[in-house]
Amino acid sequence: MASRSTQILEAAARVIARRGVRGLRVEELAAEAGVSTALIYYHFKDRTGVLRQTLEFISDRAERYTNDRDPDDPPLTAQEELADSLLLELQDTAEVRENSSAWGELRASAVFDEVLREDLAKATLVWVQEVAVLLGRARPEATASSLSAAAERLTALLEGLSMRWLSDGITIARARELMRGAIDAELTGLRQS
Repeated sequence: MASRSTQILEAAARVIARRGVRGLRVEELAAEAGVSTALIYYHFKDRTGVLRQTLEFISDRAERYTNDRDPDDPPLTAQEELADSLLLELQDTAEVRENSSAWGELRASAVFDEVLREDLAKATLVWVQEVAVLLGRARPEATASSLSAAAERLTALLEGLSMRWLSDGITIARARELMRGAIDAELTGLRQS
């Protein structure tokens, strides 16, 4: 069974995904999580604490579902591992939809919230660095700066494709196709640099 704080963070991700950051009210969160508002304040101090911890929670959850492979599966090549990691962000599951929606809502709110902006910048940097490492495994001859730039482009594109898919601007199949093409283009560009 999930701890109370995890239960609250799961509920916060659901509420943010559905209603946005501005729609997150501590009273509504308490009802969604099945806890008292006092317990939320005990675990998170204030609404900003809830937002900060929810951002960390959805980042950790995304890392888990993009790295969760069956140990009995054959090992992936570096290029397959890169593609797998990025394409797993485009899955039509409730968890991925919720995570991606909440991430997008937090990203949009960070425009107006300096504390959230700093936390989001840090989380984004970690994600970019993780993708740069995967790119480096596929293209070990590439420079660190070119790997970082390619990782920034891929993660930014993935965020945009995710939002278009979630809002029915494109199908998930089209989003995955575009992401695959971008991965191939970045790997080709890294080979030539």
